[in-house]
Amino acid sequence: MKNKKYYLILLLIASALTIKSCGPVVISSRPETPPPSWFYPNRVEAVRYVYFPEHMIYYDLLLRNYLYLNNNIWIRVNVLPPRYNAINLNRSRFVRVKTYRGDNISRYHKENNTTRRRSTTSNTNSRRN
Repeated sequence: MKNKKYYLILLLIASALTIKSCGPVVISSRPETPPPSWFYPNRVEAVRYVYFPEHMIYYDLLLRNYLYLNNNIWIRVNVLPPRYNAINLNRSRFVRVKTYRGDNISRYHKENNTTRRRSTTSNTNSRRN
């Protein structure tokens, strides 16, 4: 009986060490679809969305699809349309959205990103040569 407990504890420790050494771990309800190549977290993170501010694109890690704004409507697609083919998401800056897990990305975007592109400084006092 003691041998079984010993082997079970040894197996659990070995499993934990093996999983920890595998690198990034993303927990998902859809394990057959891996995360995109540009998303490699350094640790397990509880995020649902990743935002690309330069392109105004979100990626939903739970549903494995992209969200982009088209004629003031947020569109969900599995593959981005051809107009985004020139974008290299591997090299693009992205922000992990840690504070929102809902389905209505429009509301989140309005509350958090409407002032992102506006400048807070005024150029009225600049010198002209």
